[in-house]
Amino acid sequence: MANNSVDLIAANGKGKGRSSLSERVYNLLHTRISNGDYKENQKLPTEAVMVDEFGVSRPVLRGALDRLREEGLIYSRQGAGSFVKVQNNKALGFSKVETIADIQRCYEFRLSLEPDAAYYASLRRNDASIAEIDAALHLLEQATTHLTHKEDADYAFHIAIAKACNNHYFEASMGALREHIHAGMKMHGQSLMDDAVFNLEFVFKEHVGIHTAIKDRNAELARQLMREHIEHSRDRLFGGSLLDLSL
Repeated sequence: MANNSVDLIAANGKGKGRSSLSERVYNLLHTRISNGDYKENQKLPTEAVMVDEFGVSRPVLRGALDRLREEGLIYSRQGAGSFVKVQNNKALGFSKVETIADIQRCYEFRLSLEPDAAYYASLRRNDASIAEIDAALHLLEQATTHLTHKEDADYAFHIAIAKACNNHYFEASMGALREHIHAGMKMHGQSLMDDAVFNLEFVFKEHVGIHTAIKDRNAELARQLMREHIEHSRDRLFGGSLLDLSL
Protein backbone atom coordinates (compact mmCIF):
# COMPACT_ATOMS: atom_id res chain seq x y z
CA MET A 1 0.00 0.00 0.00
CA ALA A 2 1.37 3.42 -0.93
CA ASN A 3 2.34 5.77 1.86
CA ASN A 4 0.18 8.84 2.49
CA SER A 5 0.24 11.75 4.91
CA VAL A 6 -1.82 9.80 7.44
CA ASP A 7 0.66 6.90 7.44
CA LEU A 8 3.54 9.30 7.97
CA ILE A 9 1.97 10.57 11.18
CA ALA A 10 2.14 7.06 12.57
CA ALA A 11 5.64 6.49 11.24
CA ASN A 12 7.19 9.50 12.91
CA GLY A 13 5.92 8.40 16.32
CA LYS A 14 4.17 11.62 17.33
CA GLY A 15 1.87 10.86 20.25
CA LYS A 16 -1.24 12.70 19.07
CA GLY A 17 -1.02 11.30 15.54
CA ARG A 18 -0.48 7.76 16.74
CA SER A 19 -3.30 8.06 19.29
CA SER A 20 -5.69 9.37 16.64
CA LEU A 21 -4.86 6.55 14.22
CA SER A 22 -5.18 3.94 16.94
CA GLU A 23 -8.61 5.34 17.82
CA ARG A 24 -9.66 5.09 14.18
CA VAL A 25 -8.56 1.45 13.92
CA TYR A 26 -10.28 0.71 17.24
CA ASN A 27 -13.56 2.12 15.91
CA LEU A 28 -13.31 0.13 12.69
CA LEU A 29 -12.67 -3.14 14.51
CA HIS A 30 -15.28 -2.38 17.18
CA THR A 31 -17.89 -1.82 14.47
CA ARG A 32 -17.04 -5.09 12.74
CA ILE A 33 -17.29 -7.02 16.01
CA SER A 34 -20.54 -5.28 17.06
CA ASN A 35 -22.19 -5.98 13.72
CA GLY A 36 -21.11 -9.62 13.59
CA ASP A 37 -18.69 -9.24 10.69
CA TYR A 38 -16.29 -11.01 13.03
CA LYS A 39 -18.22 -13.75 14.85
CA GLU A 40 -17.79 -14.77 18.47
CA ASN A 41 -14.67 -16.93 18.91
CA GLN A 42 -13.60 -16.10 15.34
CA LYS A 43 -9.92 -15.34 14.86
CA LEU A 44 -9.15 -11.82 13.71
CA PRO A 45 -6.98 -11.35 10.62
CA THR A 46 -3.24 -11.44 11.30
CA GLU A 47 -1.44 -8.27 12.31
CA ALA A 48 0.29 -8.22 8.92
CA VAL A 49 -3.06 -8.30 7.10
CA MET A 50 -4.62 -5.57 9.28
CA VAL A 51 -1.53 -3.33 9.08
CA ASP A 52 -1.77 -3.52 5.29
CA GLU A 53 -5.54 -3.00 5.17
CA PHE A 54 -5.63 -0.02 7.55
CA GLY A 55 -2.36 1.51 6.38
CA VAL A 56 -0.90 1.92 9.88
CA SER A 57 2.15 0.76 11.80
CA ARG A 58 2.16 -2.27 14.11
CA PRO A 59 2.36 -0.09 17.29
CA VAL A 60 -0.77 1.78 16.16
CA LEU A 61 -2.63 -1.47 15.47
CA ARG A 62 -1.53 -2.98 18.78
CA GLY A 63 -2.79 0.07 20.64
CA ALA A 64 -6.25 -0.52 19.14
CA LEU A 65 -6.09 -4.25 19.93
CA ASP A 66 -5.01 -3.53 23.51
CA ARG A 67 -8.05 -1.32 24.00
CA LEU A 68 -10.40 -3.96 22.58
CA ARG A 69 -8.77 -6.50 24.87
CA GLU A 70 -9.16 -4.26 27.93
CA GLU A 71 -12.83 -3.77 27.13
CA GLY A 72 -13.37 -7.53 26.91
CA LEU A 73 -14.20 -7.60 23.20
CA ILE A 74 -11.27 -9.81 22.17
CA TYR A 75 -8.85 -12.21 23.81
CA SER A 76 -5.45 -13.56 22.78
CA ARG A 77 -3.99 -17.04 22.58
CA GLN A 78 -0.24 -17.15 22.72
CA GLY A 79 1.13 -17.99 19.30
CA ALA A 80 -2.36 -18.19 17.79
CA GLY A 81 -3.52 -14.57 17.53
CA SER A 82 -6.54 -12.57 18.67
CA PHE A 83 -10.11 -13.86 18.84
CA VAL A 84 -13.55 -12.30 19.34
CA LYS A 85 -14.80 -12.86 22.86
CA VAL A 86 -18.30 -14.17 23.61
CA GLN A 87 -20.36 -11.22 24.80
CA ASN A 88 -22.57 -12.21 27.71
CA ASN A 89 -23.59 -8.66 28.60
CA LYS A 90 -24.51 -6.32 25.80
CA ALA A 91 -23.74 -2.64 26.24
CA LEU A 92 -26.61 -0.33 27.09
CA GLY A 93 -28.08 1.42 24.11
CA PHE A 94 -31.11 1.44 21.85
CA SER A 95 -33.19 -1.64 21.09
CA LYS A 96 -32.13 -3.61 18.02
CA VAL A 97 -33.12 -2.72 14.48
CA GLU A 98 -36.01 -4.99 13.54
CA THR A 99 -37.82 -3.32 10.64
CA ILE A 100 -37.21 -0.94 7.75
CA ALA A 101 -39.21 1.60 9.77
CA ASP A 102 -36.47 1.46 12.41
CA ILE A 103 -33.93 2.39 9.74
CA GLN A 104 -36.05 5.41 8.80
CA ARG A 105 -36.37 6.39 12.48
CA CYS A 106 -32.61 6.20 12.83
CA TYR A 107 -32.14 8.54 9.86
CA GLU A 108 -34.69 10.89 11.41
CA PHE A 109 -32.76 10.99 14.67
CA ARG A 110 -29.42 11.39 12.88
CA LEU A 111 -30.83 14.48 11.16
CA SER A 112 -31.37 15.98 14.60
CA LEU A 113 -27.93 14.96 15.83
CA GLU A 114 -25.25 14.99 13.16
CA PRO A 115 -25.71 18.39 11.50
CA ASP A 116 -25.08 20.04 14.86
CA ALA A 117 -22.16 17.69 15.46
CA ALA A 118 -20.61 18.93 12.20
CA TYR A 119 -21.29 22.52 13.28
CA TYR A 120 -19.50 22.19 16.63
CA ALA A 121 -16.72 20.08 15.12
CA SER A 122 -15.98 22.99 12.79
CA LEU A 123 -15.61 25.34 15.72
CA ARG A 124 -13.58 23.04 17.98
CA ARG A 125 -11.59 20.67 15.77
CA ASN A 126 -7.83 20.42 16.24
CA ASP A 127 -4.98 18.79 14.32
CA ALA A 128 -5.55 15.39 15.95
CA SER A 129 -9.28 15.31 15.18
CA ILE A 130 -8.71 16.46 11.59
CA ALA A 131 -6.13 13.66 11.19
CA GLU A 132 -8.73 11.12 12.34
CA ILE A 133 -11.33 12.45 9.89
CA ASP A 134 -8.64 12.42 7.18
CA ALA A 135 -7.87 8.76 7.89
CA ALA A 136 -11.52 7.71 7.55
CA LEU A 137 -11.87 9.76 4.38
CA HIS A 138 -8.81 8.01 2.96
CA LEU A 139 -10.47 4.61 3.50
CA LEU A 140 -13.63 5.87 1.81
CA GLU A 141 -11.55 7.07 -1.13
CA GLN A 142 -9.93 3.63 -1.45
CA ALA A 143 -13.34 1.94 -1.38
CA THR A 144 -14.69 4.36 -4.01
CA THR A 145 -11.69 3.67 -6.27
CA HIS A 146 -12.46 -0.07 -6.03
CA LEU A 147 -16.20 0.52 -6.59
CA THR A 148 -17.17 -0.73 -3.15
CA HIS A 149 -18.81 0.83 -0.10
CA LYS A 150 -17.26 0.23 3.33
CA GLU A 151 -19.77 0.74 6.12
CA ASP A 152 -17.07 0.64 8.81
CA ALA A 153 -15.08 3.41 7.12
CA ASP A 154 -18.27 5.43 6.63
CA TYR A 155 -19.13 5.10 10.32
CA ALA A 156 -15.54 5.95 11.29
CA PHE A 157 -15.90 9.23 9.35
CA HIS A 158 -19.10 10.17 11.17
CA ILE A 159 -17.92 9.16 14.65
CA ALA A 160 -14.67 11.10 14.11
CA ILE A 161 -16.75 14.22 13.49
CA ALA A 162 -18.79 13.58 16.63
CA LYS A 163 -15.58 13.25 18.63
CA ALA A 164 -14.23 16.49 17.17
CA CYS A 165 -17.09 18.36 18.90
CA ASN A 166 -15.33 17.90 22.24
CA ASN A 167 -18.77 17.16 23.68
CA HIS A 168 -19.07 13.58 24.91
CA TYR A 169 -22.86 13.52 24.49
CA PHE A 170 -22.51 13.56 20.70
CA GLU A 171 -19.93 10.77 20.72
CA ALA A 172 -21.91 8.69 23.25
CA SER A 173 -25.09 9.00 21.17
CA MET A 174 -23.29 7.96 18.01
CA GLY A 175 -21.73 5.04 19.90
CA ALA A 176 -25.12 3.85 21.12
CA LEU A 177 -26.42 4.06 17.55
CA ARG A 178 -23.45 2.18 16.09
CA GLU A 179 -25.34 -0.97 15.04
CA HIS A 180 -28.37 1.01 13.82
CA ILE A 181 -26.29 3.40 11.71
CA HIS A 182 -24.28 0.50 10.30
CA ALA A 183 -27.48 -1.30 9.25
CA GLY A 184 -28.66 1.79 7.37
CA MET A 185 -25.25 2.36 5.83
CA LYS A 186 -25.07 -1.23 4.64
CA MET A 187 -28.46 -1.02 2.95
CA HIS A 188 -27.54 2.37 1.51
CA GLY A 189 -24.30 0.92 0.16
CA GLN A 190 -26.22 -1.84 -1.58
CA SER A 191 -28.53 0.72 -3.18
CA LEU A 192 -25.51 2.54 -4.62
CA MET A 193 -24.51 -0.50 -6.68
CA ASP A 194 -27.21 0.21 -9.30
CA ASP A 195 -24.83 2.77 -10.78
CA ALA A 196 -21.69 2.31 -8.70
CA VAL A 197 -19.38 4.54 -10.76
CA PHE A 198 -21.61 7.61 -10.48
CA ASN A 199 -23.21 7.01 -7.08
CA LEU A 200 -20.07 6.13 -5.13
CA GLU A 201 -18.20 9.13 -6.52
CA PHE A 202 -21.13 11.40 -5.70
CA VAL A 203 -21.31 10.15 -2.11
CA PHE A 204 -17.55 10.45 -1.70
CA LYS A 205 -17.74 14.08 -2.86
CA GLU A 206 -20.39 14.70 -0.20
CA HIS A 207 -17.96 13.45 2.44
CA VAL A 208 -15.17 15.58 1.00
CA GLY A 209 -17.38 18.67 1.16
CA ILE A 210 -18.19 18.07 4.83
CA HIS A 211 -14.52 17.46 5.62
CA THR A 212 -13.46 20.67 3.85
CA ALA A 213 -16.07 22.79 5.64
CA ILE A 214 -14.97 21.44 9.03
CA LYS A 215 -11.30 21.95 8.22
CA ASP A 216 -12.04 25.53 7.08
CA ARG A 217 -14.06 26.16 10.28
CA ASN A 218 -17.11 27.01 8.16
CA ALA A 219 -19.61 25.83 10.76
CA GLU A 220 -22.86 26.79 9.03
CA LEU A 221 -21.78 25.18 5.76
CA ALA A 222 -20.68 22.02 7.59
CA ARG A 223 -24.09 21.78 9.26
CA GLN A 224 -25.89 22.30 5.94
CA LEU A 225 -23.76 19.77 4.04
CA MET A 226 -24.14 17.13 6.76
CA ARG A 227 -27.92 17.56 6.74
CA GLU A 228 -28.02 17.27 2.95
CA HIS A 229 -25.73 14.22 3.02
CA ILE A 230 -27.95 12.33 5.48
CA GLU A 231 -31.12 13.36 3.63
CA HIS A 232 -29.63 12.20 0.32
CA SER A 233 -28.57 8.90 1.90
CA ARG A 234 -32.06 8.34 3.31
CA ASP A 235 -33.77 9.28 0.04
CA ARG A 236 -31.46 7.06 -2.05
CA LEU A 237 -32.26 4.15 0.24
CA PHE A 238 -36.03 4.72 0.38
CA GLY A 239 -36.38 5.87 -3.21
CA GLY A 240 -38.07 9.09 -2.07
CA SER A 241 -41.02 7.14 -0.60
CA LEU A 242 -40.81 7.40 3.19
CA LEU A 243 -42.96 5.26 5.45
CA ASP A 244 -45.80 6.78 7.48
CA LEU A 245 -44.40 6.46 10.99
CA SER A 246 -47.67 7.54 12.59
CA LEU A 247 -49.16 4.11 11.90
